[in-house]
Amino acid sequence: MKDFRKELKSRMEELGMDLEFARRYLNEGFSGGEKKRMEILQLALLQPKFALLDETDSGLDSDAVRIVSEGLAKLTGPQMGVLIITHHERLLEFNKPHFTHVMLAGRIVETGDASLAHDLHANGYATVRERHPAEAQEEQAATTAKAPVTAGA
Repeated sequence: MKDFRKELKSRMEELGMDLEFARRYLNEGFSGGEKKRMEILQLALLQPKFALLDETDSGLDSDAVRIVSEGLAKLTGPQMGVLIITHHERLLEFNKPHFTHVMLAGRIVETGDASLAHDLHANGYATVRERHPAEAQEEQAATTAKAPVTAGA
C-alpha cells in the first residue's frame, strides 16, 4: 500500500493534480473536467499498452481540455499507444496525431496525417462527403432510419 500511495502521489504531481483528490471517493463530487483528469490519472497508474479514448474532450471547457490534453501527452509514447476519437481539434493541439482517419457509414474513407484533422476542423465534413457520395448517402440513410418517430396530436 505504501508503494501504491507513493506512485499515486508521484503521478498526481506529474499531471498537476491537487493531492486532495486522492482523499475523495472515485468521481464523487467531481466536475466534468476533474472526472476526465481522474481518467488520465487512472491511465497513468494502469499503464496500458494501448488506450481508446472516445470523446475525451466532451463537456470540457477550454482550460480543462488543455489540462487533460497535456496530461495525456505526458503518458503517450512508445510505452502506450492511443486512439483518440474526437470531433474537435483542440485536443489534438497537444496530442498531434500520427494518423487521422475519417469515417463515414462505419468505414474509414480517408486517412492522412495531422493536416487532415486540421482541414476537417477548418472546413467541416462537407468536402469529405462530396468525395465519398455513396458512403455519405448510406450514412444519411442510417441516421434517418434511427430518428425517433413522434406521433402527431
